[in-house]
Amino acid sequence: MTESPGRGALFPESLEMLRGLRASRWFTDAEVTATDLRRILEVARWTGSARNRQPWRVHTVRDADTRAELGRCGDYALHLAQAPVVILLALDRGGADAEFDGGRFAQTLIAAAGAFGLGCCPATFFPTANAERATAIAGFEEPWSVRTGIALGWPAPAPPGRSAIPRGRLPLNTLWSGE
Repeated sequence: MTESPGRGALFPESLEMLRGLRASRWFTDAEVTATDLRRILEVARWTGSARNRQPWRVHTVRDADTRAELGRCGDYALHLAQAPVVILLALDRGGADAEFDGGRFAQTLIAAAGAFGLGCCPATFFPTANAERATAIAGFEEPWSVRTGIALGWPAPAPPGRSAIPRGRLPLNTLWSGE
């Protein structure tokens, strides 16, 4: 258990890791090995899903030109071009709960990567034409659709300058009305 600075609460080390996860949009040139990838995906595949449907499939992209093309699939996908690996998450759109289950899978994958020291940052592909392009790049067809890409690599410091993305988190009492 560790003391949380300025918060006065105690959290087990495993929860501190989860609390400390941050999106990584900048990566070193260090290789993400097949073993690294397999370990992360092995953890993620155990994510629960409604009726154990497991409505997800993944496709990985290492090719620089293909990553650059994915980075052009929407304003919030630019960082995919910088990552050594992009994981494309395909969901079976035949089930109403696939979105929720896919979000659970993505969060588990990101947490597993963080536990191994890797950095991640998800991207959503929209509008629909960009999702269709990402789906085609991954080689999926109906009912599968790729609307999420996850940049994966060994984190590097962000370049100097101010980020357009707000930092920090809302206080708990803003998110929760209490008991």
